[in-house]
Amino acid sequence: MPFPPAAENAASLIMKAEAPEFRQSGKEPFRMKTVLCYAKCSTCRKALKWLDEHQIEYEPRDIAGNNPSRKELETFYKASGLPLTRFFNTSGKKYRELNLKDRLKTMSEDEMLDLLASDGMLVKRPILAENDRVLVGFREAEWEDTLL
Repeated sequence: MPFPPAAENAASLIMKAEAPEFRQSGKEPFRMKTVLCYAKCSTCRKALKWLDEHQIEYEPRDIAGNNPSRKELETFYKASGLPLTRFFNTSGKKYRELNLKDRLKTMSEDEMLDLLASDGMLVKRPILAENDRVLVGFREAEWEDTLL
């Protein structure tokens, strides 16, 4: 099934996107609004379509080919206010293969960050990072409250 036109354009950009620099020291904001996503993910396509429909500019970034670094993930984690476990793609094949449901309970934050940084397919998506806010996963109401 083909993408809807707006999502097709956004999804095709994912593969071309360059990684932005995330410099989050003290109160310095992220340089640009970035959406870390995966072109084959239906939730990511839905999020990109929603952004396009609301004429919200963003820079897509392929999470599989351009995995966030440990430093970026730590910055996202701190800015989000969420538990680090929320950054794991719990429905992913890798998550199940590595038996992370049980293993995460005994892992330190450092171990979890290292693991997330090792493979983009372990990371929950999409992640929208802008200024001092980070949204993990696509929940339309949350995105609407935050971005509109």
